[in-house]
Amino acid sequence: MGIVEEEADEICYWIEMLIDCELVKAVRVEPLLRETNEIISIVVSSIKTARANGSVIRSRRSAIRIPQSEI
Repeated sequence: MGIVEEEADEICYWIEMLIDCELVKAVRVEPLLRETNEIISIVVSSIKTARANGSVIRSRRSAIRIPQSEI
C-alpha cells in the first residue's frame, strides 16, 4: 500500500508539472488529477486502518534499477 501511495503521489506531481509547463491544459487532465487524489485518499485511509488494526505495512523500494550511466 505504501508503494501505491508513493506512485499515485508521483503521478500527481507529473500531471501538475505538465500543467505548470503549459504542455497540457488543466481542463484536459483535471479528471485524472482528481481521480488520482481520490486514490491517494483511499490508500492513506487503508494504511491508517491497517495500522490501527495492528497490521504491519512496509514500504519497499522498486525492483526497477537504473544504471548510473543512464542517469
